[in-house]
Amino acid sequence: MPSTDSPLGEFLRARRAGVRPQDAGIAGHGPRRVPGLRREEVAVLAGVNSDYYTRLEQGRERRPSAQLAEALGRALRLDADARAHLHRLAGTAPDTPPPGRPEDAVDPALLQLLDGQRGAAAFVINRALDVLAANPTARELHAPFGRMDNLARMVFLDPASPGFYLRREATAEATVGHLRQAAGIAPRDARLREVVGSLRERSAEFERIWNRHAVRGKTRGTKRFLHPDAGPLTLTYLAFDARGDAEGQQLVVYQAAPGTADARALAGLAAGARRDDRPARTAGPSS
Repeated sequence: MPSTDSPLGEFLRARRAGVRPQDAGIAGHGPRRVPGLRREEVAVLAGVNSDYYTRLEQGRERRPSAQLAEALGRALRLDADARAHLHRLAGTAPDTPPPGRPEDAVDPALLQLLDGQRGAAAFVINRALDVLAANPTARELHAPFGRMDNLARMVFLDPASPGFYLRREATAEATVGHLRQAAGIAPRDARLREVVGSLRERSAEFERIWNRHAVRGKTRGTKRFLHPDAGPLTLTYLAFDARGDAEGQQLVVYQAAPGTADARALAGLAAGARRDDRPARTAGPSS
């Protein structure tokens, strides 16, 4: 029987189900009762005993070697983020960073940097995607939401979400992928566990995506929004990891390509934000 308390086993089962045999170079031999690869096929691809791999999935073995974890990552066709997550679950990651400060205080120098980003939307998040601070343009961009407090809650529970994110499914998947990665880095983070637990209870969509065990770091990308005042917006974002006492926090900056309609629309939001002109504020977490 599969163990219910083996994150490694759950991850392996979910990712095995997501690999098509033809993508792994395995010829089809009749219909399959379950999607994805069979256990014995993963074992062959990874060069490991089939019984040992079965015990990993069932939670009866939990500490494969680093070499075997890497081989499993190749067999399951994992990308860099998912492979790093696998190593953390297997206990073979080189280092686990220390948790951030419990109060999630944002360094005053970082707040000053936020206030200086008047032409961009900038905010600071923690591992649980709580918005710890945001500049006026970021608040203006997210004005359709009831509150800008936690990005995951906003995506899955706020009624403004479907109309705001033009690529709603991709945004939802990226959000869950970030939380999955964070849970592997800091499995004892109480706030992170609180956010994930709340969303699993309140959103069937979140639960469905969470059970895929996809892992995705938040580094850079493109987002498309539909703002009630600015209209459609295509913005690129960069996420910068904070260091020192702010371990686990990220500074996220949204920008538009210069000279485009998106840049003019974002400038309009920034102008409206300047009329408000409040400094970047720190938000208390909520579920």
